[in-house]
Amino acid sequence: MSSESLHVWPAATSAEGSLSSIWTSLTQHPWRLLALLCLVQISFWTVMPAIVDIGPPHDVVEGLMWGREWVLLTYKHPQLPCWLLEIGHLLTGSTRWPQYLISQLMISTTFVLVYRLARDMMGPTRALAAVLLMPSIYFFGWPTPQFNHDYAQMPFWAGICWLLWRAARDGRPGWWLALGLVSGVGLYAKFSTGLLLTFGALWLLYDARARSRLATPWPWLGLAVFIAVVAPLALALYRFDFLPLTYAENRNAWVLAHRARLYYLGVQLAALSGFLVVLGLSGLLPRPSSGPALHPEPERRAIVYLAWMGLGPALLVVIASLFTGAGESWGATMYNLVGAVAVALFGQRLGATQLRRLTVLAMVCIVGVSSAYAATRWTGCNVSGRLQPFCWPAQSISDTAETIWHETVPGRLGIVGGEDTVAMLAGLDAPDEPSIYTMLNKRFAPWITNERLRDQGMLLVWPRGKTVPPRLQPWVAGLPVKTVLFNWSLRARPIAINFAVLPPGRSNFPDDPTQAPDPD
Repeated sequence: MSSESLHVWPAATSAEGSLSSIWTSLTQHPWRLLALLCLVQISFWTVMPAIVDIGPPHDVVEGLMWGREWVLLTYKHPQLPCWLLEIGHLLTGSTRWPQYLISQLMISTTFVLVYRLARDMMGPTRALAAVLLMPSIYFFGWPTPQFNHDYAQMPFWAGICWLLWRAARDGRPGWWLALGLVSGVGLYAKFSTGLLLTFGALWLLYDARARSRLATPWPWLGLAVFIAVVAPLALALYRFDFLPLTYAENRNAWVLAHRARLYYLGVQLAALSGFLVVLGLSGLLPRPSSGPALHPEPERRAIVYLAWMGLGPALLVVIASLFTGAGESWGATMYNLVGAVAVALFGQRLGATQLRRLTVLAMVCIVGVSSAYAATRWTGCNVSGRLQPFCWPAQSISDTAETIWHETVPGRLGIVGGEDTVAMLAGLDAPDEPSIYTMLNKRFAPWITNERLRDQGMLLVWPRGKTVPPRLQPWVAGLPVKTVLFNWSLRARPIAINFAVLPPGRSNFPDDPTQAPDPD
């Protein structure tokens, strides 16, 4: 043996010992491994999209434009996600990377809350395994750069499940009050949180131990907190003529008319395919050669709760989708507890080998899928030439819009409108921070009034086509139109966008109060 090999062998042994020591520390303190998982999730899924996405996804652009209005409600949804986006913009001055970070903070908070619930039921090791399964679910990876209402409500769903279990188990007033508060705020993220609350209420009536808590004042005090929190939202919904419910109905009808009847079911199965593969590779599934159980089975009551709260809403929406239609991403938040259900059923033989496999597979899912996301997005814009929302040169469009406006009007650019997709991009990064006149209809943009239009005017924006879209024709008649080309791809042709300045001073404005909400 050479002297060189004699020097290498102790160094390699030292490195292996160091890695073994780190792994032992992580497994002995599961919260450390959980923190590492969250750090990797946040880092990769914030950095990768921020590197390749020129413009924010459509839902994010919409959220940022609506967030600056600080309203409780729009014709689509409650506005908590939009407030978060605007807060991120105010704190950083950017409309790009903060929204990716916000989304991953929501995902990581969900990981932590699922861990807390599973730890109460099965102990820390199996709780960690439940969370390590989650990155293999499609909805916790690829779609997360598009921060929207589905991802804003994720930690609320996980938090409600944990708080309800603790409140029913311990009966302490703090848990019931926290449950009422979190449940109420969850509705500000998205109204579909009410579906989980319905399942929670039914479980509360079904489970004997939980039902006995109703004889104490604390559940009712928590209910009072919930009602107080949601009262402003309920009032806003009434004043908005229940338009968000109309939007949901129209969206479902559109899906039913334009998608196959089993479309939603197929999307959900595809979203869970990675989870099933990881579950099989992990070694958790029972085999004839499996050794003795290392952990006791969770109590039956806990398994029933996990299945009811973790699978019940998702299964109900799948069944409903066969008759009413459902947006393919509407189930995104309904799979928080799938990993906990799997570990509750199959985790009795969870040992060091299985935990190590789950850790490696979780990291592979995060690093691999985020890298594939970045590569696919970049090649889609620059090689394939497919114009997707993240390809639009948002900053250039906003700068051009501001310049064209101030060439004609000395005052502030206060309102943009026209074709919503490009009009929002025109206002997104404009220094004047204009409002969006959504669909040129005051029902959908109550922050726009005739007085504002008269005093501030409006910049009309739409993609160049053969004819002016019918909705814009009454607005642009007689106005000079300027067309600008914008580069967005290394291969594809530039996109052409039209701008028309409607100066202040006009006193009559077209509006169509009967127009239906856009199902997209």
